[in-house]
Amino acid sequence: MSKKIRVLVVDDSAVVRQSLSAILESDPDIEVMGTAADPLIAVKKIMKEVPDVITLDIEMPRMDGLTFLRKIMSQHPIPVVVISSLTTEGTETAMRALEYGASEIIGKPAMNAGQFINESKILLCDAVKAASQAKLTRLKLNHHNHIDWIAPKLSADVILKKSVSYKKIIDTEKIIVLGASTGGTEAIRAFLKVLPAKMPGIAIVQHMPEGFTRSFAKSLNALCNLEVKEAENGDRLYQGRVLIAPGNHHMLLKRTGKEYSVEVREGPLVNRHRPSVDVLFRSAARYAGQNAMGILLTGMGSDGAKGLLEMKEAGAATLVQDEETSVVFGMPKEAIKLGAAQKVLPIDKMAPYVMKYFI
Repeated sequence: MSKKIRVLVVDDSAVVRQSLSAILESDPDIEVMGTAADPLIAVKKIMKEVPDVITLDIEMPRMDGLTFLRKIMSQHPIPVVVISSLTTEGTETAMRALEYGASEIIGKPAMNAGQFINESKILLCDAVKAASQAKLTRLKLNHHNHIDWIAPKLSADVILKKSVSYKKIIDTEKIIVLGASTGGTEAIRAFLKVLPAKMPGIAIVQHMPEGFTRSFAKSLNALCNLEVKEAENGDRLYQGRVLIAPGNHHMLLKRTGKEYSVEVREGPLVNRHRPSVDVLFRSAARYAGQNAMGILLTGMGSDGAKGLLEMKEAGAATLVQDEETSVVFGMPKEAIKLGAAQKVLPIDKMAPYVMKYFI
């Protein structure tokens, strides 16, 4: 039986600390070793016992969460899950938290209807588990935790039924679909920033909460030669354009004639996520077939692995990130196990490979 993941909860609200602790303790693989009302109290507790993961609020008294995060990651790196209220101002701050080394960012759990409480439990506990396995500069954790404590784990069938067979699709514009989770923001940034504007349209699912994907898209748009935006329902996908699935919504690829667009829709969690990579990849298998390339990057779990196999079966090119450069070698590893990956490459070799393939 694997050792429990020890978590330190840092938040200035006593109600939030209590709620987060209760949610985390409901998972048999997680143990809350303590709580702290601000970073200075947290430091004292860390000096006595180092947690496996810290959950961290951003706005707190005496020292703000970002300052605390920077100190931790520069002095004694510990996996950190940032838990933020989804305000416009907070979104930009949370994006900086990723740059400073936060493993995951999620919204504060909803404490209302049962469905939302249950989904919050799934997202929070899975974020802590993913963080516990993340590779850090000076700290590597070797927990082997299971995430099957809540059922059912829904597949892409709840959004889009799998095709019985894939017919060869007439030649259309080429398309790239990409999925990522833990560590994906930096991997996506490294991949996109070197691509030229004449690349095929790219649709991306990055596991992020609602609100953060818009800021992520804006930061990429300022960095890249490509046009990058958070997807809206009906947006066209064409050469030189990148669409990021909005947090808390699934995104599907659609085709009318030779033109592609995206459908943004609501629906249940798929593989514990919304948006789900499997949903995007399945739609690409159906509507793009051999005209597509599927890319699966770093992330915990298996979301995207089955979808990538479906793309391969439909004639698409498939590519996954290697273990060495993945922050968490979960999703790529599952795709390799299924035989879905035609090519396994480090993140710095992906853009050159894709450019050579399409240009």
